[in-house]
Amino acid sequence: MKRIFDIFMSLLALVAFSIPLLIVVVLVKISSRGSVLYWSERIGRNNVIFKMPKFRTMHVDTPAVATHLLGDPDQFLTPFGKFLRKSSLDELPQLFSIVKGDMSIVGPRPALFNQDDLVDLRTEKGIHVLSPGLTGWAQINGRDELPIPVKVEYDVYYLHQRSFVLDLKIIIKTIYNVLNSKGVSH
Repeated sequence: MKRIFDIFMSLLALVAFSIPLLIVVVLVKISSRGSVLYWSERIGRNNVIFKMPKFRTMHVDTPAVATHLLGDPDQFLTPFGKFLRKSSLDELPQLFSIVKGDMSIVGPRPALFNQDDLVDLRTEKGIHVLSPGLTGWAQINGRDELPIPVKVEYDVYYLHQRSFVLDLKIIIKTIYNVLNSKGVSH
């Protein structure tokens, strides 16, 4: 049932956001060199690596590490990148990953391929069996501001409490947080 919901809602969102998607494509292309999409290697269900698309917000020569490890991430942002991140519009291409089956609408955010501490802790707690999500329980409870152990505890809560009602609550809270740019630090 969750998979059907994911496909239906992702396709609906892609149609609803088709004009903003096209506008972002044009703005990213004209504001910086490089491709419009950035394909990030992420950890998926059962710790399988997949390529997750995002609108490119950083210059093409930026190191492939978590943003908080860059020291001064603002120096790597493209002219339009800060707005894309603050508005979460950079995440919209992940709707294609949901349709493809690499992701779900709700689940733990996919770790970067080199975030060994996060991957190891999630694996130890059994979270690796979940499909990663566009949003999740940790996302609505702190997002970028959470240290890894706290993030994993939120993921554990979701693992044990997941339900359609909880997913709807997370989606509604995500919309609220995105509209208010809550929890975005980079």
